[in-house]
Amino acid sequence: MRDPNVSRYVAGQLSPTRRAADLRRLRSERFDVLVIGGGVTGAGAALDAASRGLKVALVEARDYAAGTSSRSSKLIHGGLRYLEQLELGLVHEALTERGLLATRLAPHLVRPVPILVPLPAHAGASGLAARAWQRSYYGAGVAAYDAFAGVFGGGRGMPLHRHLTREGTRRVFPGLRPDAVAGAIRYYDGQVDDARLVVTLARTAASLGATVVTSARAVGLLRQAREVTGVRVRDMEARPGSPDAEFEVRARTVIAATGVWTDDMSRMLNDVGLRPGLRVRASKGVHLVVPRSAISGEAGLILRTATSVLFVIPWGGHWIIGTTDTDWQLDRSHPAASAHDIEYLLNQVNPVLERPLSTSDIEGVYAGLRPLLAGEADSTSKLSREHAVFEPMLGLLLVAGGKYTTYRVMAADVVDQAVRRLGAGRPSRTADLPLLGADGYATMWRDRADLARRHGTPVGVVEHLLERYGTLTIELLDLIAAEPLLGSPLAGAPEYLAAEVAYAARAEGALHLDDVLTRRTRISFETTHRGTESAEHAAEIMGAVLGWDDTVRAREVEHYLARVAAERQSQQMPDDATADAARLGAPDVRGFAADRGIEEGVPEGQQH
Repeated sequence: MRDPNVSRYVAGQLSPTRRAADLRRLRSERFDVLVIGGGVTGAGAALDAASRGLKVALVEARDYAAGTSSRSSKLIHGGLRYLEQLELGLVHEALTERGLLATRLAPHLVRPVPILVPLPAHAGASGLAARAWQRSYYGAGVAAYDAFAGVFGGGRGMPLHRHLTREGTRRVFPGLRPDAVAGAIRYYDGQVDDARLVVTLARTAASLGATVVTSARAVGLLRQAREVTGVRVRDMEARPGSPDAEFEVRARTVIAATGVWTDDMSRMLNDVGLRPGLRVRASKGVHLVVPRSAISGEAGLILRTATSVLFVIPWGGHWIIGTTDTDWQLDRSHPAASAHDIEYLLNQVNPVLERPLSTSDIEGVYAGLRPLLAGEADSTSKLSREHAVFEPMLGLLLVAGGKYTTYRVMAADVVDQAVRRLGAGRPSRTADLPLLGADGYATMWRDRADLARRHGTPVGVVEHLLERYGTLTIELLDLIAAEPLLGSPLAGAPEYLAAEVAYAARAEGALHLDDVLTRRTRISFETTHRGTESAEHAAEIMGAVLGWDDTVRAREVEHYLARVAAERQSQQMPDDATADAARLGAPDVRGFAADRGIEEGVPEGQQH
């Protein structure tokens, strides 16, 4: 529980001092619930458990949202295609969560984005009938989507859909080929910076007293007879081989919310002859990022492909185009996009664009892995997006599957089972618990001009901060007032302030340059240089907060540049195998190279 003498905002600051204190707590205390995994489900589970008054800890091997949860299509949506597949329960559940996030839980992070469903053009009399049928068919689907949101959605938070003529469609999206569409239906879903939502969940859990530590890898389960009693953890920031690098964390219940790594947790039980009972299959999704000027439009697109759907979504000064949906059995920490993936996406989107895109238009590329419950379907796009909670052994709960939008439901379900086992704790209350930055957001947004005037800051800067930090914007403005140089733009990324880098290290748990350039900001895929021109400046700012000397700063920059180079190389490879090999050419900054027998700090060609 939080110290009552400490405010919620202060208690939610993930500072270097807080990490040291939380490491001490991990070593010395016993927890009701220990969560493994700092993605959206793990952070959500930690928040849910902490909000019920349980003593909670969370450990994450890398950084918050370092895996799947930072590499999505950035949508909080009900899943229009699930409605077509008659998965009504999943649509109902997702639209309810969308409404909660947009209106109550995180209105500063989840906001409406318009999306067009283009109606294909058909020639001749038969084409007229086909157009009428398609408009009726898709219109009924979108109307049902809106009806679900209105009747069941727990607070719509989104405007209603609208039918557009061919001319109306062209006004909204001039970049569509005029002969490719006969009109469109415009509907709305939610857009989110997925990584920012995850770090906000972790901070909100910390504000309620949870112990949350990144760069803390679970390497084994502690057991007494046939019951799990905790986890053996490796501090990835400690010097390898030091006596305090590994330690035991005791817990009454362990929750593994490890996504595509779920099978790894199950394998830890192989020595006692248990079958996991829950298998997760990884599906790779690749997204392209192009500048807003490359496509003329004021709304997103959803396009049907042979195997799934394709989104073209406005993202600030950019467009996000995705996604692929292919089975992936290679390195799960750094899934690689190949030239084939990029070509596929361009081939899918170009037929409807008046000005086709080429590889020269691409600013950034990112790839993520969806954790799908393994089934008998031949295609990953047909596997269930519903989740499951499984207890393979007393004291250990696995939660997997689902989709980003329904993280809160997944978290509540697994904590419900933990509470039943513990025999203590209240029902979930996260449906009514605003995340940090949400309280008072509507008022602060309304009065943003006054806020800007009081702090001597342009209104546009205040709007940028409010849409990323909500009412926590005050903390960044105070930081700038104390250190005016932090009010300047970051080198190579003028849409971000230097203060955001400092704040990421001071309050958001960022430990490495990659954490800031890839997740606290999205500079790694929003700039053509992929963050290389920002690395030196960002390392200087982070180093001042974290106490880096020249050697550490240089190493951080070197690691980041090597990562970008490896990703660029992988995106030129013809297939998954060669792309994966190229991406693995860059070592992990957190020391995972030691697990592969590579000596940290020694070039691979000089290994013993």
